[in-house]
Amino acid sequence: MTQSSKLEAQKKGKLIIFSAPSGAGKTTIVKHLLQQNFDLEFSISATSREARHTEMHTKDYYFISEKEFQQKVENDEFLEWEEVYKGTCYGTLKAEVERIRDFGKNVIFDVDVVGGLNIKKYYGNEALAIFVQPPSVEELRNRLTSRSTETEEKIQMRIAKAKHELGFDKHFDVVITNDDLQKAFLEAEKIVSRFLRK
Repeated sequence: MTQSSKLEAQKKGKLIIFSAPSGAGKTTIVKHLLQQNFDLEFSISATSREARHTEMHTKDYYFISEKEFQQKVENDEFLEWEEVYKGTCYGTLKAEVERIRDFGKNVIFDVDVVGGLNIKKYYGNEALAIFVQPPSVEELRNRLTSRSTETEEKIQMRIAKAKHELGFDKHFDVVITNDDLQKAFLEAEKIVSRFLRK
């Protein structure tokens, strides 16, 4: 094996992290990017919450029990994890990320703000952290309400959390304001393309 082919064999994929308050549109942007030609694979998070009726285990999330989640925390199997709401944990499994990178594919994340910053800290320059913000808190409330998936109480919780998370934008490499989805798609494509060419 020549030196250059050895290097090629060891070339691991890069990491692209999308974080945002709930309802800002990060999941829609991530799904759009996965359909473009960036050689991306989605990092599936683990969660202790119940699956929504539209969600599938191993496709949307790894749905595991609270007990199993805590066991993985104790075994240091998570790159990052957080108890987002009482009894509801989300986390990124180290094995999931390395599985994708070992194939030479780039990993794309759809994670909450704290999780995104933790992954960026862990991987440094190999990762690009992108923050998606809504045009306003009022618009965020409208989006969450129009989903019709949650109670008013849950929406209030998400809004309170979003107000707190919006203060973290300066800690990210790039900020995209999603006031027009098509514009946000194009901006995300440009940013990701530039990062992967580096």
